[in-house]
Amino acid sequence: MPFRLRAPLYLVFITLLTACSQQQTLQGIFQKSTPHETYARRLRQAGLDQTALGRDWLAAAANALRDSLVVTLPFQETGYFSADQATAASYRYQVREGETVRISLSLGAGTEARVFLDAFELDPDRAAPRQLASADTTALSFSYVAEDDRQHLLRVQPELLRTGQFTLRIQRAPSLGFPVHGKNDVAVGSFWGVDRDGGARRHEGIDIFAKRGTPAVAAVAGFITRVNETPRGGKVVWLADTEHSQHLYYAHLDRQLVQPGQQVKPGDTLGLIGNTGNARTTPPHLHFGIYRGGRGAVDPFPFVRHADALPPAPRTAPERLGQWVRVRDKQATLHRGPLAKATTVAGVSRNTPLLVVGSQTDWYRVQRPDGQLGYIPARAVVAAAAPLRRMALPVATDLYAKPQTGAATLDSLPARSLVAVLGEYQGFRLVRSATGTIGWLAGLDS
Repeated sequence: MPFRLRAPLYLVFITLLTACSQQQTLQGIFQKSTPHETYARRLRQAGLDQTALGRDWLAAAANALRDSLVVTLPFQETGYFSADQATAASYRYQVREGETVRISLSLGAGTEARVFLDAFELDPDRAAPRQLASADTTALSFSYVAEDDRQHLLRVQPELLRTGQFTLRIQRAPSLGFPVHGKNDVAVGSFWGVDRDGGARRHEGIDIFAKRGTPAVAAVAGFITRVNETPRGGKVVWLADTEHSQHLYYAHLDRQLVQPGQQVKPGDTLGLIGNTGNARTTPPHLHFGIYRGGRGAVDPFPFVRHADALPPAPRTAPERLGQWVRVRDKQATLHRGPLAKATTVAGVSRNTPLLVVGSQTDWYRVQRPDGQLGYIPARAVVAAAAPLRRMALPVATDLYAKPQTGAATLDSLPARSLVAVLGEYQGFRLVRSATGTIGWLAGLDS
Protein backbone atom coordinates (compact mmCIF):
# COMPACT_ATOMS: atom_id res chain seq x y z
CA MET A 1 0.00 0.00 0.00
CA PRO A 2 1.55 3.39 -0.91
CA PHE A 3 2.74 5.68 1.86
CA ARG A 4 0.38 8.56 2.65
CA LEU A 5 1.76 12.09 2.99
CA ARG A 6 1.05 13.90 6.24
CA ALA A 7 -1.00 17.10 5.86
CA PRO A 8 1.86 19.55 6.65
CA LEU A 9 4.09 18.02 3.99
CA TYR A 10 1.22 18.20 1.51
CA LEU A 11 0.92 21.94 2.19
CA VAL A 12 4.67 22.39 1.71
CA PHE A 13 4.47 20.78 -1.74
CA ILE A 14 1.54 22.93 -2.82
CA THR A 15 3.10 26.14 -1.46
CA LEU A 16 6.44 25.53 -3.15
CA LEU A 17 4.87 24.68 -6.51
CA THR A 18 2.64 27.76 -6.39
CA ALA A 19 5.54 30.04 -5.49
CA CYS A 20 7.67 28.51 -8.19
CA SER A 21 5.00 29.09 -10.82
CA GLN A 22 4.97 32.78 -9.89
CA GLN A 23 8.75 33.26 -9.77
CA GLN A 24 10.20 31.60 -12.86
CA THR A 25 13.76 32.17 -14.02
CA LEU A 26 14.38 34.04 -17.28
CA GLN A 27 15.20 30.71 -18.88
CA GLY A 28 11.84 29.37 -17.77
CA ILE A 29 9.99 32.40 -19.12
CA PHE A 30 11.53 32.37 -22.58
CA GLN A 31 12.10 28.64 -23.05
CA LYS A 32 9.53 26.94 -25.25
CA SER A 33 8.50 23.78 -23.45
CA THR A 34 5.55 21.45 -23.03
CA PRO A 35 3.27 21.73 -19.96
CA HIS A 36 4.88 18.54 -18.61
CA GLU A 37 8.40 19.93 -19.05
CA THR A 38 7.39 23.20 -17.38
CA TYR A 39 5.95 21.33 -14.38
CA ALA A 40 9.08 19.17 -14.07
CA ARG A 41 11.25 22.28 -14.20
CA ARG A 42 9.22 23.87 -11.39
CA LEU A 43 9.67 20.75 -9.29
CA ARG A 44 13.43 21.06 -9.67
CA GLN A 45 13.45 24.80 -9.05
CA ALA A 46 11.54 24.22 -5.81
CA GLY A 47 14.00 21.50 -4.78
CA LEU A 48 11.22 18.91 -4.79
CA ASP A 49 13.30 16.60 -6.98
CA GLN A 50 15.30 15.94 -3.80
CA THR A 51 12.23 14.55 -2.02
CA ALA A 52 11.11 10.95 -2.36
CA LEU A 53 7.78 11.84 -3.96
CA GLY A 54 9.35 14.34 -6.35
CA ARG A 55 11.97 11.80 -7.43
CA ASP A 56 9.25 9.19 -7.89
CA TRP A 57 7.25 11.53 -10.14
CA LEU A 58 10.24 12.26 -12.39
CA ALA A 59 11.22 8.59 -12.46
CA ALA A 60 7.66 7.55 -13.37
CA ALA A 61 7.67 10.03 -16.27
CA ALA A 62 10.96 8.67 -17.62
CA ASN A 63 10.03 5.02 -17.10
CA ALA A 64 6.74 5.49 -18.99
CA LEU A 65 8.75 6.20 -22.16
CA ARG A 66 10.69 2.95 -21.80
CA ASP A 67 8.08 0.49 -20.54
CA SER A 68 4.67 1.02 -22.12
CA LEU A 69 1.66 -1.21 -22.55
CA VAL A 70 0.49 -1.98 -26.11
CA VAL A 71 -3.04 -1.22 -27.31
CA THR A 72 -4.88 -1.32 -30.63
CA LEU A 73 -6.90 1.56 -32.02
CA PRO A 74 -9.58 2.67 -31.49
CA PHE A 75 -8.99 2.57 -27.74
CA GLN A 76 -10.90 3.68 -24.67
CA GLU A 77 -10.00 3.17 -21.03
CA THR A 78 -11.05 4.51 -17.66
CA GLY A 79 -8.05 4.99 -15.42
CA TYR A 80 -7.28 5.83 -11.82
CA PHE A 81 -4.52 7.76 -10.08
CA SER A 82 -3.86 8.26 -6.38
CA ALA A 83 -2.37 11.09 -4.33
CA ASP A 84 -0.40 8.47 -2.41
CA GLN A 85 1.73 7.44 -5.36
CA ALA A 86 3.50 9.22 -8.21
CA THR A 87 2.57 7.33 -11.37
CA ALA A 88 2.36 7.69 -15.13
CA ALA A 89 0.35 5.55 -17.54
CA SER A 90 1.73 4.95 -21.03
CA TYR A 91 0.18 3.34 -24.09
CA ARG A 92 1.93 2.27 -27.30
CA TYR A 93 -0.05 2.00 -30.55
CA GLN A 94 0.62 1.52 -34.27
CA VAL A 95 -0.25 4.21 -36.81
CA ARG A 96 -0.07 4.54 -40.59
CA GLU A 97 1.33 7.46 -42.55
CA GLY A 98 -1.44 9.95 -43.32
CA GLU A 99 -3.76 9.03 -40.44
CA THR A 100 -4.98 11.73 -38.10
CA VAL A 101 -4.67 10.57 -34.50
CA ARG A 102 -7.23 12.09 -32.14
CA ILE A 103 -6.61 11.96 -28.41
CA SER A 104 -9.01 13.13 -25.73
CA LEU A 105 -9.16 12.76 -21.98
CA SER A 106 -12.00 13.62 -19.63
CA LEU A 107 -11.78 13.74 -15.85
CA GLY A 108 -14.23 11.91 -13.64
CA ALA A 109 -16.79 13.71 -11.53
CA GLY A 110 -15.15 15.36 -8.54
CA THR A 111 -11.63 14.99 -9.94
CA GLU A 112 -9.68 18.22 -9.62
CA ALA A 113 -6.24 17.63 -11.04
CA ARG A 114 -3.89 18.85 -13.71
CA VAL A 115 -3.15 15.96 -16.06
CA PHE A 116 -0.40 16.02 -18.68
CA LEU A 117 -0.81 14.32 -22.08
CA ASP A 118 2.27 13.81 -24.25
CA ALA A 119 2.40 11.93 -27.58
CA PHE A 120 5.71 10.62 -28.93
CA GLU A 121 6.95 8.85 -32.05
CA LEU A 122 9.10 5.76 -31.46
CA ASP A 123 11.83 5.51 -34.09
CA PRO A 124 14.19 2.51 -33.92
CA ASP A 125 16.94 4.72 -35.38
CA ARG A 126 16.64 7.31 -32.58
CA ALA A 127 17.79 6.84 -29.01
CA ALA A 128 14.96 8.91 -27.55
CA PRO A 129 11.28 9.22 -28.52
CA ARG A 130 10.39 12.28 -30.61
CA GLN A 131 7.74 14.56 -29.10
CA LEU A 132 4.72 15.03 -31.39
CA ALA A 133 2.08 16.87 -29.38
CA SER A 134 1.15 17.69 -25.81
CA ALA A 135 -1.62 19.11 -23.65
CA ASP A 136 -2.70 19.55 -20.06
CA THR A 137 -5.99 20.20 -18.32
CA THR A 138 -6.48 23.55 -20.03
CA ALA A 139 -7.15 21.60 -23.26
CA LEU A 140 -7.46 17.86 -22.74
CA SER A 141 -7.67 16.95 -26.41
CA PHE A 142 -5.50 17.30 -29.48
CA SER A 143 -4.85 15.69 -32.84
CA TYR A 144 -1.90 15.25 -35.15
CA VAL A 145 -1.13 13.64 -38.52
CA ALA A 146 1.21 10.63 -38.60
CA GLU A 147 4.17 11.28 -40.91
CA ASP A 148 5.36 7.65 -41.10
CA ASP A 149 4.25 4.10 -40.41
CA ARG A 150 5.44 3.96 -36.80
CA GLN A 151 4.63 3.05 -33.26
CA HIS A 152 3.53 6.03 -31.19
CA LEU A 153 3.36 6.35 -27.42
CA LEU A 154 1.02 8.39 -25.25
CA ARG A 155 1.98 9.25 -21.68
CA VAL A 156 -0.72 10.28 -19.19
CA GLN A 157 0.58 11.68 -15.91
CA PRO A 158 -1.25 13.65 -13.21
CA GLU A 159 0.40 16.28 -11.06
CA LEU A 160 1.50 15.32 -7.58
CA LEU A 161 -0.87 14.82 -4.67
CA ARG A 162 -4.08 14.30 -6.59
CA THR A 163 -6.55 11.42 -6.62
CA GLY A 164 -9.12 10.87 -9.34
CA GLN A 165 -10.35 9.10 -12.44
CA PHE A 166 -10.03 9.80 -16.14
CA THR A 167 -11.38 8.38 -19.39
CA LEU A 168 -8.93 8.25 -22.28
CA ARG A 169 -9.85 7.84 -25.96
CA ILE A 170 -7.47 7.35 -28.89
CA GLN A 171 -9.03 7.22 -32.36
CA ARG A 172 -7.95 7.56 -36.00
CA ALA A 173 -9.48 9.75 -38.67
CA PRO A 174 -8.57 10.63 -42.28
CA SER A 175 -6.26 13.58 -42.88
CA LEU A 176 -7.82 14.23 -46.32
CA GLY A 177 -11.35 14.42 -47.64
CA PHE A 178 -12.60 11.54 -49.78
CA PRO A 179 -11.76 12.24 -53.47
CA VAL A 180 -15.02 10.90 -55.00
CA HIS A 181 -18.26 12.70 -54.31
CA GLY A 182 -20.82 10.66 -52.37
CA LYS A 183 -18.46 7.72 -51.82
CA ASN A 184 -16.30 6.43 -48.97
CA ASP A 185 -13.58 3.82 -48.55
CA VAL A 186 -16.08 1.00 -49.14
CA ALA A 187 -15.86 1.95 -52.84
CA VAL A 188 -12.13 1.14 -53.00
CA GLY A 189 -11.81 -1.95 -55.17
CA SER A 190 -8.08 -2.17 -55.77
CA PHE A 191 -5.48 -1.35 -53.17
CA TRP A 192 -1.88 -0.19 -52.92
CA GLY A 193 0.81 -2.67 -53.95
CA VAL A 194 -1.33 -5.00 -56.10
CA ASP A 195 0.50 -6.49 -59.11
CA ARG A 196 0.15 -4.70 -62.44
CA ASP A 197 1.26 -5.75 -65.96
CA GLY A 198 1.84 -9.35 -64.94
CA GLY A 199 3.90 -8.40 -61.90
CA ALA A 200 6.16 -5.98 -63.78
CA ARG A 201 5.10 -3.13 -61.48
CA ARG A 202 3.04 -2.43 -58.40
CA HIS A 203 -0.14 -0.42 -58.03
CA GLU A 204 0.90 3.00 -56.71
CA GLY A 205 -2.49 4.14 -55.50
CA ILE A 206 -6.06 2.98 -54.87
CA ASP A 207 -8.93 2.54 -57.35
CA ILE A 208 -12.28 3.99 -56.29
CA PHE A 209 -15.20 2.69 -58.34
CA ALA A 210 -18.21 4.87 -59.17
CA LYS A 211 -20.63 5.54 -62.02
CA ARG A 212 -19.28 7.35 -65.06
CA GLY A 213 -19.68 11.09 -64.59
CA THR A 214 -19.45 11.02 -60.78
CA PRO A 215 -17.47 14.09 -59.62
CA ALA A 216 -13.84 13.60 -58.58
CA VAL A 217 -13.29 16.27 -55.95
CA ALA A 218 -10.41 18.04 -54.26
CA ALA A 219 -9.45 16.12 -51.10
CA VAL A 220 -7.63 19.17 -49.74
CA ALA A 221 -7.15 22.85 -50.48
CA GLY A 222 -4.39 23.62 -52.99
CA PHE A 223 -3.72 24.53 -56.59
CA ILE A 224 -3.72 22.59 -59.85
CA THR A 225 -0.25 21.95 -61.28
CA ARG A 226 -1.01 19.76 -64.32
CA VAL A 227 -3.99 18.87 -66.49
CA ASN A 228 -2.98 16.55 -69.32
CA GLU A 229 -3.44 13.13 -70.89
CA THR A 230 -1.05 10.16 -70.73
CA PRO A 231 -1.16 6.64 -72.22
CA ARG A 232 -1.38 5.00 -68.76
CA GLY A 233 -3.39 7.50 -66.73
CA GLY A 234 -5.60 8.81 -69.49
CA LYS A 235 -7.04 12.19 -68.57
CA VAL A 236 -5.28 13.22 -65.36
CA VAL A 237 -5.23 16.10 -62.87
CA TRP A 238 -2.45 16.90 -60.39
CA LEU A 239 -3.31 18.85 -57.22
CA ALA A 240 -0.54 20.37 -55.06
CA ASP A 241 -1.09 20.27 -51.29
CA THR A 242 1.64 22.73 -50.31
CA GLU A 243 0.80 22.64 -46.61
CA HIS A 244 1.83 18.99 -46.40
CA SER A 245 4.42 18.90 -49.22
CA GLN A 246 2.48 16.37 -51.27
CA HIS A 247 0.80 16.06 -54.67
CA LEU A 248 -2.52 14.29 -55.29
CA TYR A 249 -2.94 12.41 -58.56
CA TYR A 250 -6.36 11.86 -60.20
CA ALA A 251 -6.34 9.51 -63.21
CA HIS A 252 -8.69 7.83 -65.75
CA LEU A 253 -11.04 10.84 -65.76
CA ASP A 254 -13.76 11.09 -68.38
CA ARG A 255 -13.54 14.91 -68.30
CA GLN A 256 -11.17 17.42 -66.69
CA LEU A 257 -12.89 20.54 -65.29
CA VAL A 258 -9.97 22.61 -63.95
CA GLN A 259 -6.98 24.47 -65.38
CA PRO A 260 -3.29 24.61 -64.32
CA GLY A 261 -2.72 27.27 -61.66
CA GLN A 262 -6.32 27.20 -60.47
CA GLN A 263 -6.86 27.42 -56.70
CA VAL A 264 -9.33 24.87 -55.30
CA LYS A 265 -11.03 24.21 -51.98
CA PRO A 266 -11.88 20.84 -50.42
CA GLY A 267 -14.88 19.41 -52.27
CA ASP A 268 -14.41 21.40 -55.49
CA THR A 269 -14.97 19.29 -58.60
CA LEU A 270 -11.77 18.55 -60.53
CA GLY A 271 -13.23 16.22 -63.15
CA LEU A 272 -15.65 13.38 -63.80
CA ILE A 273 -15.03 9.68 -63.26
CA GLY A 274 -14.28 7.61 -66.37
CA ASN A 275 -12.00 4.85 -67.62
CA THR A 276 -9.54 6.58 -69.95
CA GLY A 277 -5.93 5.51 -70.47
CA ASN A 278 -5.10 1.89 -69.70
CA ALA A 279 -8.40 1.53 -67.77
CA ARG A 280 -10.58 1.44 -70.89
CA THR A 281 -11.31 -2.29 -70.39
CA THR A 282 -12.39 -1.81 -66.76
CA PRO A 283 -15.49 -0.25 -65.16
CA PRO A 284 -15.26 3.51 -64.54
CA HIS A 285 -13.14 4.39 -61.52
CA LEU A 286 -10.73 6.96 -60.14
CA HIS A 287 -7.10 5.99 -59.69
CA PHE A 288 -6.06 8.12 -56.72
CA GLY A 289 -2.42 8.52 -55.78
CA ILE A 290 -0.36 10.55 -53.31
CA TYR A 291 3.25 11.55 -53.94
CA ARG A 292 5.11 13.03 -50.99
CA GLY A 293 8.15 15.26 -51.14
CA GLY A 294 11.35 13.29 -50.70
CA ARG A 295 9.75 9.83 -50.75
CA GLY A 296 7.62 9.44 -53.88
CA ALA A 297 4.41 7.45 -53.98
CA VAL A 298 2.81 6.38 -50.69
CA ASP A 299 -0.28 4.35 -49.85
CA PRO A 300 -3.27 6.77 -50.04
CA PHE A 301 -5.70 4.55 -48.12
CA PRO A 302 -4.77 5.68 -44.55
CA PHE A 303 -5.20 9.30 -45.72
CA VAL A 304 -8.86 8.74 -46.68
CA ARG A 305 -10.07 5.74 -44.66
CA HIS A 306 -13.17 6.23 -42.50
CA ALA A 307 -12.82 7.59 -38.98
CA ASP A 308 -12.80 5.10 -36.12
CA ALA A 309 -16.06 4.60 -34.30
CA LEU A 310 -16.04 5.20 -30.58
CA PRO A 311 -14.79 2.01 -28.93
CA PRO A 312 -17.13 0.20 -26.53
CA ALA A 313 -17.29 1.44 -22.96
CA PRO A 314 -15.77 -0.79 -20.27
CA ARG A 315 -17.91 -3.71 -19.20
CA THR A 316 -15.73 -4.25 -16.14
CA ALA A 317 -16.86 -3.00 -12.73
CA PRO A 318 -15.83 0.68 -12.49
CA GLU A 319 -16.09 0.61 -8.70
CA ARG A 320 -12.97 -1.55 -8.63
CA LEU A 321 -10.77 1.30 -9.85
CA GLY A 322 -8.24 2.01 -7.11
CA GLN A 323 -9.20 -1.21 -5.31
CA TRP A 324 -7.35 -4.47 -4.75
CA VAL A 325 -8.36 -7.67 -6.51
CA ARG A 326 -6.67 -11.06 -6.33
CA VAL A 327 -6.04 -13.86 -8.79
CA ARG A 328 -8.86 -16.39 -8.79
CA ASP A 329 -7.22 -19.43 -10.41
CA LYS A 330 -4.01 -21.34 -9.76
CA GLN A 331 -2.19 -19.29 -12.38
CA ALA A 332 -2.99 -16.25 -14.50
CA THR A 333 -1.10 -14.10 -16.99
CA LEU A 334 -0.41 -10.39 -17.13
CA HIS A 335 -0.46 -9.24 -20.76
CA ARG A 336 1.27 -6.32 -22.47
CA GLY A 337 -2.09 -5.30 -23.96
CA PRO A 338 -5.82 -6.04 -23.50
CA LEU A 339 -5.82 -9.00 -25.91
CA ALA A 340 -5.39 -12.70 -25.20
CA LYS A 341 -2.73 -12.88 -27.95
CA ALA A 342 -0.76 -9.94 -26.54
CA THR A 343 2.78 -10.49 -25.30
CA THR A 344 3.04 -11.92 -21.80
CA VAL A 345 4.44 -9.58 -19.15
CA ALA A 346 4.51 -12.03 -16.26
CA GLY A 347 2.71 -14.94 -14.68
CA VAL A 348 0.84 -14.40 -11.41
CA SER A 349 -0.21 -17.11 -8.99
CA ARG A 350 -3.44 -17.65 -7.11
CA ASN A 351 -4.25 -15.10 -4.39
CA THR A 352 -1.70 -12.55 -5.67
CA PRO A 353 -3.18 -9.09 -4.95
CA LEU A 354 -3.33 -6.67 -7.86
CA LEU A 355 -4.24 -2.97 -7.70
CA VAL A 356 -6.77 -1.97 -10.39
CA VAL A 357 -5.59 1.22 -12.13
CA GLY A 358 -7.63 0.99 -15.34
CA SER A 359 -10.55 -0.80 -16.95
CA GLN A 360 -11.70 -1.27 -20.54
CA THR A 361 -14.08 -3.75 -22.19
CA ASP A 362 -13.43 -7.07 -20.38
CA TRP A 363 -9.96 -6.28 -19.04
CA TYR A 364 -8.36 -4.56 -16.09
CA ARG A 365 -5.09 -2.68 -16.19
CA VAL A 366 -3.45 -3.68 -12.93
CA GLN A 367 -0.32 -3.06 -10.91
CA ARG A 368 1.44 -5.99 -9.28
CA PRO A 369 2.79 -5.41 -5.73
CA ASP A 370 6.29 -4.92 -7.17
CA GLY A 371 5.02 -2.10 -9.45
CA GLN A 372 4.83 -4.14 -12.69
CA LEU A 373 1.88 -3.07 -14.87
CA GLY A 374 -0.12 -5.23 -17.23
CA TYR A 375 -3.59 -6.24 -18.40
CA ILE A 376 -5.53 -9.18 -17.00
CA PRO A 377 -8.98 -10.52 -17.97
CA ALA A 378 -11.64 -9.39 -15.52
CA ARG A 379 -12.83 -12.97 -15.16
CA ALA A 380 -9.39 -14.00 -13.82
CA VAL A 381 -9.71 -11.96 -10.62
CA VAL A 382 -12.08 -11.48 -7.70
CA ALA A 383 -12.52 -8.55 -5.34
CA ALA A 384 -10.01 -8.72 -2.50
CA ALA A 385 -12.42 -6.95 -0.14
CA ALA A 386 -13.88 -10.36 0.72
CA PRO A 387 -10.97 -11.80 2.76
CA LEU A 388 -9.35 -15.16 2.28
CA ARG A 389 -9.47 -15.63 6.05
CA ARG A 390 -9.12 -13.76 9.31
CA MET A 391 -6.27 -14.23 11.73
CA ALA A 392 -5.09 -13.02 15.13
CA LEU A 393 -1.51 -11.77 15.25
CA PRO A 394 0.58 -13.87 17.67
CA VAL A 395 2.95 -10.94 18.38
CA ALA A 396 3.07 -7.16 17.90
CA THR A 397 3.70 -6.54 14.20
CA ASP A 398 4.41 -3.59 11.91
CA LEU A 399 2.10 -2.94 8.97
CA TYR A 400 4.16 -1.92 5.91
CA ALA A 401 3.34 0.25 2.89
CA LYS A 402 4.98 -2.21 0.49
CA PRO A 403 5.81 -5.94 0.51
CA GLN A 404 9.52 -5.40 1.05
CA THR A 405 12.02 -5.14 3.84
CA GLY A 406 12.61 -1.57 4.98
CA ALA A 407 9.34 -0.23 3.56
CA ALA A 408 7.59 2.65 5.33
CA THR A 409 5.51 1.64 8.34
CA LEU A 410 1.82 2.48 8.19
CA ASP A 411 0.90 1.23 11.67
CA SER A 412 2.07 -0.95 14.53
CA LEU A 413 -0.45 -3.65 15.42
CA PRO A 414 -0.44 -5.11 18.95
CA ALA A 415 -0.41 -8.83 19.66
CA ARG A 416 -3.77 -10.60 19.27
CA SER A 417 -4.96 -7.96 16.76
CA LEU A 418 -7.47 -9.34 14.29
CA VAL A 419 -6.70 -8.74 10.60
CA ALA A 420 -8.42 -9.81 7.38
CA VAL A 421 -6.03 -11.44 4.87
CA LEU A 422 -6.76 -10.06 1.38
CA GLY A 423 -3.92 -11.64 -0.61
CA GLU A 424 -0.42 -13.11 -0.53
CA TYR A 425 2.77 -12.17 -2.37
CA GLN A 426 6.33 -13.43 -1.99
CA GLY A 427 6.23 -14.11 1.73
CA PHE A 428 4.06 -11.09 2.58
CA ARG A 429 0.33 -10.83 3.23
CA LEU A 430 -1.89 -7.94 2.23
CA VAL A 431 -4.20 -7.38 5.19
CA ARG A 432 -6.88 -5.02 6.44
CA SER A 433 -6.62 -4.05 10.09
CA ALA A 434 -9.54 -3.59 12.47
CA THR A 435 -9.33 0.17 11.83
CA GLY A 436 -9.57 -0.35 8.04
CA THR A 437 -5.91 0.34 7.18
CA ILE A 438 -4.65 -1.84 4.33
CA GLY A 439 -0.98 -2.78 4.28
CA TRP A 440 1.53 -5.59 4.24
CA LEU A 441 2.65 -8.01 6.93
CA ALA A 442 5.89 -9.95 6.73
CA GLY A 443 5.36 -13.71 6.60
CA LEU A 444 3.66 -15.12 9.67
CA ASP A 445 2.27 -18.51 10.51
CA SER A 446 -1.50 -18.62 10.07
